[in-house]
Amino acid sequence: MTETVVSKEIPPETVKRVTGFITRCGGVPGFPEKYEGQGISSDLIRSLLKVQHIHRGRVTCILTVKPYACNAYNTFHGGAVGSIAEMVGIACARTVVKKDKELFLGELSISYLAAAVSQAEVIVDASVVRSGRNLTVVAIEFKLKDSERLNYLCRATFYNMPVASL
Repeated sequence: MTETVVSKEIPPETVKRVTGFITRCGGVPGFPEKYEGQGISSDLIRSLLKVQHIHRGRVTCILTVKPYACNAYNTFHGGAVGSIAEMVGIACARTVVKKDKELFLGELSISYLAAAVSQAEVIVDASVVRSGRNLTVVAIEFKLKDSERLNYLCRATFYNMPVASL
């Protein structure tokens, strides 16, 4: 792991406050070694998921909440919820959008209804709400596997962009 570089213009007490805040928010060491380095964030998030079903307009995955994806309260980090929602949403949209169109996220809304604790298994169920020529809307639900309690509810809007022919 590389050493943190701090500008000489920043007072030491500010550095201490910032690093303390990040640590309290869950930014602590403990990532699996294979996820150290640059360009690994998608692999890190992808490692939490196991695809269960793929149907036209619907994708279901099982998510295991790992300690390295938790915040200071030992619950699933909100940013990880957003990353998973985007990833599973794109996968779901791909089941109905033609392959020659690129997708990009235009909007993502997340309702944090209840926290998923470390080591919990969560069912991530995405379904296409609407798909047209220019956009696709996907609803994503995160439910605890054992109780089916709804934890997070997301809606993602993807813009369909045709590939330019130059």
